[in-house]
Amino acid sequence: MSAAACFYHDGENLLDVRGNVFDSASIAFKAPPRAVEPSWSKLSGREAVAWLQKRPGRIRPPIAVVGPREADSLERERAYRLGRELAGVGLVVLCGGRQGVMEEVCRGVAEENGISVGLLPEGDWKSANPHVGIPIASGIGIARNALIARAAHVMLAVGAGLGTISEMALGLQFGKRVFALSDRPILPGVEAFPEWELMQPHFYAAVLNWRG
Repeated sequence: MSAAACFYHDGENLLDVRGNVFDSASIAFKAPPRAVEPSWSKLSGREAVAWLQKRPGRIRPPIAVVGPREADSLERERAYRLGRELAGVGLVVLCGGRQGVMEEVCRGVAEENGISVGLLPEGDWKSANPHVGIPIASGIGIARNALIARAAHVMLAVGAGLGTISEMALGLQFGKRVFALSDRPILPGVEAFPEWELMQPHFYAAVLNWRG
């Protein structure tokens, strides 16, 4: 674990490597820093998020997972694994609630007994895939992409259809950190990684709103 990726907890508070304390109201580490104590537990970004999500000061805004409805087998597998991963650390997942990447991420979340929210373009909640935990019928069509981007704390894309690219672009416009599982650049500002293992420390640092 590199120094830049280190976090700590003292039993009550989450702290970054400089000793700044995490403030759940602003989702940010706040000064003044405290001197790091040898007795504090050292955590990776993933461990820090998992620890925080079990406490009253948990991160409440959802993580948006976006991707195409007509996803290929690799995209579906990646979405499923992401659903299990995010739910496993206690994060709420927001998606478009339909098929493809959306269905697979919800399936992964459901298998970990997590919470998924599907913001549907249709006006009937029954159009949701069967794994969505909380289906929301918006009735506003593809304009719901803007709502997903606005509501997300951090956005994570699997695949790059036109609708997915629009969600990523809106996320960037709204000042969100946007990640993509992709072996090629998609949009300027999107943080693309070919594998989840390479993305993971950067993603969890973003969830904690920590840039090093």
